[in-house]
Amino acid sequence: MKKYKPMLARTAEAPFSSAEWIFEVKWDGMRAIAYINDELSIRSRNQKELQKNFPELQELKELAENVVLDGEIIIMRDGKVDFQTLIQRIQARSFRENEYLNRKFPAIYVIFDILEKNGESLIDKPLEVRRKILGESLTEGKNVVLSVSVEKDGEAFYKATIEKGLEGVIAKKKGSAYEPGRRSSSWLKIKKTEECDCVIFGYTKGKGSRKATFGALILGLYDGDVPVFVGKVGTGFSQKDLETLSQAFKKLIVEKKTLEGVAVPEEVTWLKPTLVCQVSYQVVTSDGRLRIPRFLGMRTHKTPGECTIEQIQLETLQEYSAKRDFSKTPEPRGRRKEGIKKTFVVQEHDARRLHYDLRLEWEGVLKSWAVPKGIPEDSGVKSLAVQTEDHPLDYGSFEGEIPKGQYGAGTVKIWDRGVYVDKLWEADKIEFVLQGERLSGRYVLVRLKRGGEKNWLLFKARD
Repeated sequence: MKKYKPMLARTAEAPFSSAEWIFEVKWDGMRAIAYINDELSIRSRNQKELQKNFPELQELKELAENVVLDGEIIIMRDGKVDFQTLIQRIQARSFRENEYLNRKFPAIYVIFDILEKNGESLIDKPLEVRRKILGESLTEGKNVVLSVSVEKDGEAFYKATIEKGLEGVIAKKKGSAYEPGRRSSSWLKIKKTEECDCVIFGYTKGKGSRKATFGALILGLYDGDVPVFVGKVGTGFSQKDLETLSQAFKKLIVEKKTLEGVAVPEEVTWLKPTLVCQVSYQVVTSDGRLRIPRFLGMRTHKTPGECTIEQIQLETLQEYSAKRDFSKTPEPRGRRKEGIKKTFVVQEHDARRLHYDLRLEWEGVLKSWAVPKGIPEDSGVKSLAVQTEDHPLDYGSFEGEIPKGQYGAGTVKIWDRGVYVDKLWEADKIEFVLQGERLSGRYVLVRLKRGGEKNWLLFKARD
């Protein structure tokens, strides 16, 4: 079998509709081409063999014969595509770690094209013909699925994908051939992006054509009075931008580091943090970094103090924020800092009805459940736990009076707090060991199958 480089897409400025195009989901994963004959090979864009990283995709050998397939490997976590967990799978250092991640976060290979069948190259055939052959040549499996496409109405499809939290869509022109290794105008990617204003704290040394200017800007946002590293941006600059900024930087260079927590391999030149730039990005990662940032321009009318962390607030806290007027309630807005240990808190909440709120730190927020009858302290006792919106980490230290007229009005007191160890965290079951001032031991949360997606059962397990 011939080795192929994947066809790449150009960027479209906006979603569109056309009878001459088909539209598919753009998955936030790893591009991979699978070669299936007597042996199986799954290769990344840089020709790295991926079978050891994703052994569950061995089922391809039972689902197709003598074909070359193109697709995207993704990981689903809590009902959403999770790129960071995919990176964990790729970087697993031991067989045991890979086996654990495979069991907990299995990969899905979403296939959208066929390049060869029975030794015959198909890349010059029209897109519609290739898709028909693909459907006839592949059976879907547990970890292998076919990409679904729609025709004509690309704008409505784009809107639906964004509402579901997906990255965007790929538009493919009908009648087009497959162009290995080329970034072709026959495929267009239409992605959702966010924007924020960041403070420039430094820059990395430039290489090659940028040797006389800089490589990337070190970006930060303010969490109160403390600057927080949110990543670096090295794309989107015109030659004029590079030269103008390099001149401006000369007057701002300082010897002392101006931002802590900067984890980059390159040499950094530190700057007095007075300049503000605007960047676009796709998402904010769970460790608070801007993913795929791009420089948009300088923001001369903005001061560094206006560039706050709230701009990139975790999406999971949007429901929490929407329910509260922070000019009236003393509850915390939410910060992105994560503790070294995983913490938990149980808060007594005397609202319309007295209940207890169990909150577990997970991926930068406090996952929360309202427990009307309190947390069981003896094994065998089971309590209903109703999942509520995620809360910010600093809510774990909140005590006070939520004013009348505000969501959850009433008195909040800390009933117990401490740290916990997670033993299992799946979509429908969570096991954890509490080490608190009052509570200790192994607890289990199980989602009730017939009680609605927010209703769980909480009980203390036998140690």
